[in-house]
Amino acid sequence: MAAAATCGTGAGSTGSMVAAGGKNNVTSFQRRGPRASGSDSSYSRLVSIAGTRPSVRNGQLLVSTGLPALDQLLGGGLAVGTVLLIEDKYNIYSSLLFKYFLAEGIINGHTLLVASAKEDPADILQELPAPLLDDNVKKDFDEDACNHKTAESNIKMKIAWRYQLLPKMEAGPVSSSRFGHYYDTSKKMPQELIEASKWHGFFSPEKSSSTLNIEPCSLTHGYIKLLQFIQNIIYEEGFDGSNPQKKQKNILRIGIQNLGSPLWGDDICCTENGNSHSLTKFLYVLRGLLRTSLSACMITMPTHLIQNKAIISRVTNLSDTVVGLESFIGSERETNPLYKDYHGLIHIRQIPRLNNLIYDVSDVKDLAFKLKKKLFTIERLHLPPDLSDTVSRSSKQDLAEPSKLLGPGCGVMAGGKKHLDF
Repeated sequence: MAAAATCGTGAGSTGSMVAAGGKNNVTSFQRRGPRASGSDSSYSRLVSIAGTRPSVRNGQLLVSTGLPALDQLLGGGLAVGTVLLIEDKYNIYSSLLFKYFLAEGIINGHTLLVASAKEDPADILQELPAPLLDDNVKKDFDEDACNHKTAESNIKMKIAWRYQLLPKMEAGPVSSSRFGHYYDTSKKMPQELIEASKWHGFFSPEKSSSTLNIEPCSLTHGYIKLLQFIQNIIYEEGFDGSNPQKKQKNILRIGIQNLGSPLWGDDICCTENGNSHSLTKFLYVLRGLLRTSLSACMITMPTHLIQNKAIISRVTNLSDTVVGLESFIGSERETNPLYKDYHGLIHIRQIPRLNNLIYDVSDVKDLAFKLKKKLFTIERLHLPPDLSDTVSRSSKQDLAEPSKLLGPGCGVMAGGKKHLDF
């Protein structure tokens, strides 16, 4: 939608530039009245939606995920009309990103649609983090920088040359832009903001009392009711692109929690040869609804419970953007001194192909996240190049395995050794 409007802007300004060039020294960039009501107006209405901006790569309209560092990794933000899938093995940190996504919608005045089979949507909204003002954000980042000043200075002395060539991650606020905000996880969002927002809740246990005639091999009852609920909101409130809103345009943020779990009536996690028809068909129909509407969706899914890897592959293909969170909890890396400053790894598994012939890829591959006192941050994984004798042999081998995916510049790729050799 945004791409088409951009093309119309360029075509409509050519004639007015020539006509306005030699009359009363009027600038060539001034548009005439008739052109302003054409394709230029539709483009201006799109970009005037609060909390959105056009992508510099493909012209797609973007919204923030609620985490500016994640927006940067996804090419500027989450594209309107797409699905973002969050994979988290223990479902610990995905719920936090889920709340960031909803909190960003409230701050920007977007309409929310919260769906869950485990928690009441009203209770989820009560747990949203509080927004940070610009001054408070800078103060928190300055305090954190002072606490780690000595450690970072030592790392800078030992850091490998290949890290210096990679683009820097956005660690703190770099401008006063309203696209993307920061949130304090230690505080709850003020009740006044929640009451002033517009949201719709879908709690699966409350919808299970109604009866529907479900055909064999069709969608489960929970999925059918959820699709009908989403469709009604999109069409009745004017988020459908084919039926433009009469009022000011807005964005519908859809958040679906723990999709695919047994609480939705899906047996995909219970048996290894479970029927994937319900889940995959639901995602297929959902993407069709999103493509023709001003909406964006975030889904959390317990993919670690799905035994069949082929089903996971289908779910990934039916999602536009896939982000994996690999927590260190319960693994050997939790006690490994090499990863003591991080809580897990983040993997950008898939970025959508929008208005392009090729897939977009993230500039950074080796990423880690950590949950601080107030902020959830994403950083580049800086591993010490000089392994001392205090590090065990198993730690060195554990370090050598992920280093094969880091790209050229490491000794593993050049010499094939068991440890990093810079």
